[in-house]
Amino acid sequence: MTDADSALPVPHRRFRIPRQLRLLLSIGTLVFIFEYLVIPQFASARHSWHLIEKVNPVLIVLALLCEIAAIVAYAELTRTVFTPHSPSLPDILRVNMSTLALSHVVPGGTAPAGALAYRMYNELGVPGTTNAFGLAAQGSGSAVVLNIMFWMALVISIPLRGFNPAYGFAALAGVFLMLAFFGTVALITRGQRHADAWLRAAAARLPWITPERVSELLATVAERIKLLTSNRRTFWASLEWAAANWLLDAACLWVFLWALGHPISPIDLMVAYGLANILAVIPLTPGGLGVVEATLIPTLVGFGVPHNQAILAVVGYRFLNFWLPIPLGGASYIFMEWRASTRHR
Repeated sequence: MTDADSALPVPHRRFRIPRQLRLLLSIGTLVFIFEYLVIPQFASARHSWHLIEKVNPVLIVLALLCEIAAIVAYAELTRTVFTPHSPSLPDILRVNMSTLALSHVVPGGTAPAGALAYRMYNELGVPGTTNAFGLAAQGSGSAVVLNIMFWMALVISIPLRGFNPAYGFAALAGVFLMLAFFGTVALITRGQRHADAWLRAAAARLPWITPERVSELLATVAERIKLLTSNRRTFWASLEWAAANWLLDAACLWVFLWALGHPISPIDLMVAYGLANILAVIPLTPGGLGVVEATLIPTLVGFGVPHNQAILAVVGYRFLNFWLPIPLGGASYIFMEWRASTRHR
């Protein structure tokens, strides 16, 4: 090796976990969750099946309608952030159900579900920049709305119910999320020059990325953000649909509690619901499996719901919220792929 060769920089190799090991870790995590979090809940619920005899079937149908309405509200949110390049509502519903099913079966499923959504919307004719920004705005904006609702419920609940350490953890996570979201929006829309210079400098150090492409993408994203925020009707519509999605999903849980004879106040419901869904964001299990149940049940019990009723209400809610979308989403994905293949023939 010559002196010139020794002067060359040694490329930095990032450590990557082998695919087989990642698969084993994922399977092990799922087995652990089912063994210690999911199965015990169903076993406990089995001892409470006699309570179902007193449940009014009309209320079960009402809970199902609330969950369907929540899914439709999220589709309307998608259509709003994609304006003016939005696909039809039926297609958005199929894509959303497909990605929802994927996120419910893959650990850390948010990332692969986002990639799947990007590909499917791209096939539906949504421009790349609109697609990427719309999906990011939909996910982060919806999470911000949930955190705001959770904070509002906490402000009212803590003086009445007292403080729980879990509330503080979820609230702190929400603060960081909102700071990151609003900070990014402010940086791009109001300080685009500073953001452009910083991102160009960072891109110059990365392979396969050109500073010019980063500047072009930044300008497009800034334009999309300004378009969304300057159009008050679109901006408020996106917030309203995001709030409707969370409220209708929470209403599904509340109806199950009502059906079992122990409805709680809307404030207590939003504290329990918000706490569970904020903690479920941590990508440990698919769709917060086990985390949501392990958070909701004791929180509801703390708000006065008997343990057996709390278990049955959460199991019923999660059946509609988590398990039912998996086969429906799988069917939606198969239909979309079949239709796409017939178009290319």
